[in-house]
Amino acid sequence: MKISIVVTQEEHFKYAQEICDTIESSALLRGTGIAKRTPEYIQKKMANGDAMIALADGKFAGFCYIESWQHGKFVAHSGLIVHPDYRSHGLAKKIKSKVFDYSLKRFPDAKIFGITTGLAVMKINSELGYKPVPFSELTTDPSFWAGCKTCTNFPILQSKENKMCLCTGMLYDPKEKQKTPPRHPFNEAVLNRLKKIKQALFLNKILSLFV
Repeated sequence: MKISIVVTQEEHFKYAQEICDTIESSALLRGTGIAKRTPEYIQKKMANGDAMIALADGKFAGFCYIESWQHGKFVAHSGLIVHPDYRSHGLAKKIKSKVFDYSLKRFPDAKIFGITTGLAVMKINSELGYKPVPFSELTTDPSFWAGCKTCTNFPILQSKENKMCLCTGMLYDPKEKQKTPPRHPFNEAVLNRLKKIKQALFLNKILSLFV
């Protein structure tokens, strides 16, 4: 199976709706919160060359886009998705790695970050050199956090004043000397435990409101 991963252009607009649908259906299947995207927003990213798409014989296989915050001080990778027909082939890691390298070239001084509930994404990030960090080390740009409004967990984020949620924050700082393997190797058991602790804490907080 030959899959090409390329920087997007206007010719890829036709895939925008399918990308949005795949992102949403994947989140529903996992039972996780997600910030919804519109086809128009995805097309804007495509037109600006701020995204990469994976294609298999002209069919949509995967996608990820770039956002910059605070005048390029921070960069985030969002909407990483692989079509169900092309999963279990390591494609998500290939897309993420290409987007990561592309970001380093376009924004060499930017800190690259992300927030996610997905263990697979955390593992990929860790292998690239990201480390788990508190939200206080991420961008303070209100526009970024406003993007979480369509997520089912947004009330939790609001109640914590954008300092904590069910997502885990991860950060890559190009100014830190990187090692191979990464300084912060992925430990699925630890991150899974952290996720469960977060969920329990927030559940107890919500239940206390009704007591």
